[in-house]
Amino acid sequence: MKKKKGLLHKLNKNKALLLFVLPGAAWLILFFYIPVFGNIVAFKDFKFAENGGFWKSILSSNWVGLENFKFLFSSSNAYIITRNTILYNIGFIVIGLLSAVAIAVIMSQLRSKQLIKIYQTSMLLPYFLSWVIISYFVYAFLSPDKGMVNSIITANGGMKINWYSDPTYWPFFLIFLGVWKGVGYNSVIYFASIMGIDPAYYEAAEIDGANKWQQIRHVTLPHLVPLITILSILSIGNIFRADFGLFYQIPRNSGALYNVTSVLDTYIYNGLTSSGDIGMTTAAGLYQSLVGFILVIVTNLIVRRFDKESALF
Repeated sequence: MKKKKGLLHKLNKNKALLLFVLPGAAWLILFFYIPVFGNIVAFKDFKFAENGGFWKSILSSNWVGLENFKFLFSSSNAYIITRNTILYNIGFIVIGLLSAVAIAVIMSQLRSKQLIKIYQTSMLLPYFLSWVIISYFVYAFLSPDKGMVNSIITANGGMKINWYSDPTYWPFFLIFLGVWKGVGYNSVIYFASIMGIDPAYYEAAEIDGANKWQQIRHVTLPHLVPLITILSILSIGNIFRADFGLFYQIPRNSGALYNVTSVLDTYIYNGLTSSGDIGMTTAAGLYQSLVGFILVIVTNLIVRRFDKESALF
């Protein structure tokens, strides 16, 4: 009874804060926790039941076990899409991390607040642009007929390149665009962390005769290590997921580029649109989530072994 009264007292005491949390909690329950039960579709030959809703259709569908997962592993493209998904994400993690930290450090050295605001705003703009809009900008540059790049090439005596049929350059385009879109947002996070470092550390380093580079190396970067580690762990958890808009909209779903642009998410989408097999796509999504969860746990355990303070939990 005492525990119950204590709990009621705490709830009553913090009711204002709980009301603030309620909309977010309701959103999580409705769109994240309840749909988890729908993962059972991954193990069924899902068919819509006549005069029935989604849940009735699940109950009436036949159980097929792991048959739906064979779509990913038995396909001749399984190696290509897995390779592309992992390698692109590694590129985004490494290059994006180095770029974001470098930009944050550079901004922290600026003394003009107006310049910092201008740079932050200009770098954040791509983050809020849709990949659909960006795809039209890219097409304006790479259009085979009237693209800006081909116009420059022909003006200098070169031959036009059909960019949407030649896969040679697309890994560089996709990595550049992926990093470009997210680097502004990530740099703001690191910049905020740098601004939270106690100025006394820099003053002590300056008294010891450290120059700017030495201050960055021995003060700024060590303070960023915990944040870098946590964000990297979360990024590794998403290494089997790809940005659908980037890999579908930017190359305009060109079949000639599938070897370098096809990733798990686009492969699943193309499979769903061609076959309409909901069970197969659910199995693929569940597979991505399970692998991501395992990677987060394993990466966190490795980090925790060397530095408990930098671990996620």
